[in-house]
Amino acid sequence: MWKFAKPLAFATLVAGAVFVVGWQVHAETNRVKFPENLDQLVHYTTVRRGNVTEHIMTTQDAIDAVKNKRPIPAGSHFVLVDYRDDKLHRYFVMEKGEGFGADYDDSRRTADWQFQWFWPDKSVNMDENTARCQSCHRGQADSDFLYTAYRIPRFDGTPVE
Repeated sequence: MWKFAKPLAFATLVAGAVFVVGWQVHAETNRVKFPENLDQLVHYTTVRRGNVTEHIMTTQDAIDAVKNKRPIPAGSHFVLVDYRDDKLHRYFVMEKGEGFGADYDDSRRTADWQFQWFWPDKSVNMDENTARCQSCHRGQADSDFLYTAYRIPRFDGTPVE
């Protein structure tokens, strides 16, 4: 019996470790801060998918930069306010900062943008994987890593849907 018990116990331990490691989220803190001036950001677009409504906002300086084909300035925030069934679920914040890109290796870098999820009380949501955000946004390098940059030139004071 002992002949099989030790290998079986070891295999169970290894399988358990792989299961736990495989399901970790790998959340992390970074330099993104929740913007103090959320009420001063400009709501330029809304995205709706089923029961999810996302209001996206940024600074007027960032809007002007995109409209004038200039780089978005360091210090800019883009905030996605995520509602589920009309109830605030969380915030997704992209912040561009001088030298932020140096915090990551080339495979993960999105210029000088960093990403963070926040709960409705504006505390960091450590349940989210910011590496996944970078991975997805890397595909938008031609639009300064923004999915909704193409909507900004059409923004005339009323959010573009």
